[in-house]
Amino acid sequence: MPASYAYLGPEGTFTEVALRTLPEAATRELNPYVSVQSALDAVRTGEAEAAFVPIENSVEGGITTTLDELVAGEPLMIYREVLLSITFALLVRPGTKLADIKTVSAHPAAQPQVRNWLRAHLPDALWESAASNADAARLVQEGRYDAAFAGEFAAARYGLEALETGIHDAENAQTRFVLVGRPARPAAPTGADKTSVVLWQRDDHPGALRDLLGEFASRGINLMLLQSRPTGAGIGNYCFCVDAEGHISDRRMAETLMGLRRVCLQVRFLGSYPRADITPGEARPTLPGTSDEEFMAAADWVARCQDGRF
Repeated sequence: MPASYAYLGPEGTFTEVALRTLPEAATRELNPYVSVQSALDAVRTGEAEAAFVPIENSVEGGITTTLDELVAGEPLMIYREVLLSITFALLVRPGTKLADIKTVSAHPAAQPQVRNWLRAHLPDALWESAASNADAARLVQEGRYDAAFAGEFAAARYGLEALETGIHDAENAQTRFVLVGRPARPAAPTGADKTSVVLWQRDDHPGALRDLLGEFASRGINLMLLQSRPTGAGIGNYCFCVDAEGHISDRRMAETLMGLRRVCLQVRFLGSYPRADITPGEARPTLPGTSDEEFMAAADWVARCQDGRF
């Protein structure tokens, strides 16, 4: 495949900034795409080696467009994640004053992060969604809208100026981005890893979700994300996107996935990859009875019992 990475464009997005923090990005051709869907499809068709897209923010949770794309279609796999602190600037054409702003634009995921600021400073402005924050800046440059919420770094790229900076409703807001490629062997465990899966219930019954979560809980695995997404098969039909602490090569995670595969209608493995929020030395210790050594000792005991050596 070509040595290129697709990312949610155009140039000047938070996605591009986060992507450039990856060391390997310096050795790849970075190509902007107009949407998350088109970036991921570039991987599926072989146009790109990998795609870099937003998947979660600390204000609104999962980015549904990305989650839905990973749930459906030809399988893809997550290889890396990056966390980026997010603050917005209000970008306008030179000479624009706050009183001149009647329309504002940004990516839909930005709205919950600036809602209170918008209510306090531009209560009558009409919100228009854009494919990305940088695309909103481009549309302001073209005269389509009066202002855009985007990164301050995008101002020079689109000939705009930052009328206001440091805009955010929540302190320490972050967005999580992931590097997605075609399925292959996961990287070796680091000791501070995350595993992502999508789960489909076999049927809807009281305790069905508890049964799925019990597979994690009984093996001492902490969940980091649990989000339901409609399957499109009718009201009440959902699958569940899950991020859990651990790596598929860990015995407790492998046994959890086997248990889920037995009780679920379908399980889609989205990858095991290093966490961006901690280092291996900061990882949560395993609960008693859930280490690889204890799983192996238990399996050895069962084997000895089967051989009459107990």
